[in-house]
Amino acid sequence: MSGDLDIGPILDGWDYRPGRLSVRKIKGLDGRPKLQLRLDLGLLQMEVEGRPDGTEPFGEPSLLAYYLKKLARHRAEHGTDEGFHLDEEECSALRREMMQYYHRRISLLQLREYEGAARDAEHNLRIMDLIKSYALREEDRRTFDAFRPFVIVHLAQARASLLLQRGDYEGALEEVEDGIRRIEEFFSERGLEDLIPEAKELRFLRGWADRIKKVRPKEIREELERRMKEAAEREDYERAAKFRDMLRELEEGPGRVRRT
Repeated sequence: MSGDLDIGPILDGWDYRPGRLSVRKIKGLDGRPKLQLRLDLGLLQMEVEGRPDGTEPFGEPSLLAYYLKKLARHRAEHGTDEGFHLDEEECSALRREMMQYYHRRISLLQLREYEGAARDAEHNLRIMDLIKSYALREEDRRTFDAFRPFVIVHLAQARASLLLQRGDYEGALEEVEDGIRRIEEFFSERGLEDLIPEAKELRFLRGWADRIKKVRPKEIREELERRMKEAAEREDYERAAKFRDMLRELEEGPGRVRRT
């Protein structure tokens, strides 16, 4: 046995904290960035791009890509997707891939790398769509689909956070509201409307939408004040007056100010 394989030195100074997500980005020996997720018994290390484990199943960038290509060939040969199925073993392999993308997604959200997090959420939603359409077993279709609201929340969170970073509060609110709509449709299509009022995914997104609505006027006000000050410093008093009037309108009623 070789002591060189002991991961203890890697974990020194990086304690596991129950209830808290501990993630860091490092540079791998191959020169590429890696993500490390601290667990109670060690860590997970993931690639930032491609499949998280760095493999290319069947020569494809992911199992999802492989089965989508296989489906396309089936359609080309038969003129229909009838007869294309995913058996229990194939669904299990796709489930393992989903877990990899889940761990990377939550890591990227923690690091505020929202483009990658949105990409990985979309990947898992596409796996769910594939399973829903082609799994042989009803159990697989039902099991995979149960995670859809949770992944939709992460997708909305990633997309909205990216827009908030850019100061696009309207766009962020639209993304959150779209997530709410998609989850409500999920429950309605399955005859589960009674779950809509108390679903934790919906409570989270509705609460986030409320926070965006509350902070938005404050941010707009700060931007208008900045522009008014800059115009006055340039002695562009006509433009400064315009921003002053817009601030007054904002005080009288939120939502009446147009972007300039």
